Amino acid sequence: MLYIQSMKQIEKFIYTIREQRVMLDSDLAELYGVETKRLIEQVRRNIDRFPSDFMFECDSRELDDLRSQIATTNGPNHWKHKRWTTPLLFTESGVAMLSSVLNSDQAIKVNISIIRTFIKLRSFISMESSTSNKVDELERKTNKLFKIIFERMDSYEEAVTPKLPPQRKKIGLKRDQ
Repeated sequence: MLYIQSMKQIEKFIYTIREQRVMLDSDLAELYGVETKRLIEQVRRNIDRFPSDFMFECDSRELDDLRSQIATTNGPNHWKHKRWTTPLLFTESGVAMLSSVLNSDQAIKVNISIIRTFIKLRSFISMESSTSNKVDELERKTNKLFKIIFERMDSYEEAVTPKLPPQRKKIGLKRDQ
């Protein structure tokens, strides 16, 4: 049984599939202290509570992407057991809905921690987006400013550069070469 010590532990169980942050059924089962098989049974018994934007099964390409993310975040041994079926993936809303299906004290505490982690990740994404917009705006203003500076420098260069007299023939003796 795994007890949650920090949000960092939960963050390791959150992956990105279909541009959504999701959690695996096996990771959730481990956090809740139940067998994956039992978690899936409860979900199947209450399938009306889990529309496709709350929970979905990944296809083979997504499964490869998921394995890659797991190896990167948690090391190659995290995918502990072979599975004959593709895992169920739960979005933030799906995880919240799990609290109505699993009613143990541990499930309630874990759900609260998971939801807080999702909220924290969402705020980081929002800050990142805001920072990115500010950098883009700064870049646009800087480019405009440099364009003005270079245009003015070109006009000053034309005004300051001395006008050379037209080319005339040299006066003097030619040497034989």
